[in-house]
Amino acid sequence: MIKKIYFQSIFFSFLFFKEAFAAESGGMPQLNPEFWISQIFWLILTFGIMYFILSKFILPKISNNLESRKSQILENIEAAEKQREDSETKLKEYDEILLKSKMEAKSIFNQAREKALKDIGSKKEVLDRQIDAEIIKAEKEIKELRVKAPDKINKIAIETSSELLEKLIGSEINSSSISAIVNDLSKRNGDKYYGN
Repeated sequence: MIKKIYFQSIFFSFLFFKEAFAAESGGMPQLNPEFWISQIFWLILTFGIMYFILSKFILPKISNNLESRKSQILENIEAAEKQREDSETKLKEYDEILLKSKMEAKSIFNQAREKALKDIGSKKEVLDRQIDAEIIKAEKEIKELRVKAPDKINKIAIETSSELLEKLIGSEINSSSISAIVNDLSKRNGDKYYGN
């Protein structure tokens, strides 16, 4: 690039020879052909020193900086690519773990549900048996009460009637006649209440 600029500057300086001859008459000493050799010498010397300084000191530093930046960018791209691959791998692992956890949770829920249903079923059966047993027991007690109730009622009625009549009359009454009357009344009324 520097060589190109150097040669272009020399080329353009020779290109303007015509204009230089024309400008000499106008009073510009730098365009006087007498001074051209010294001007060309100093031009070559100046641009030579500039070329040497640029090529030996400035351009290598710029080139090194560009190379280091390029290598740093490539390293960053590689690191980013590696991190992206690691992220994708971890995301896949996470999805697999999540799916596995969901399956396990569903399985545990189904097992717990089946166990609960079995427990409820077995407890219901036990409760149904207990209720049936209590119903049978209650029915027996009711039957026994229905059988024994008239006798107890009759006995109480006979004792109460005897006591009342003794208090009213003032003397003892034959208990067999009172029991016959109470039995007769209980048979009549018993048909209403017991369906006998």
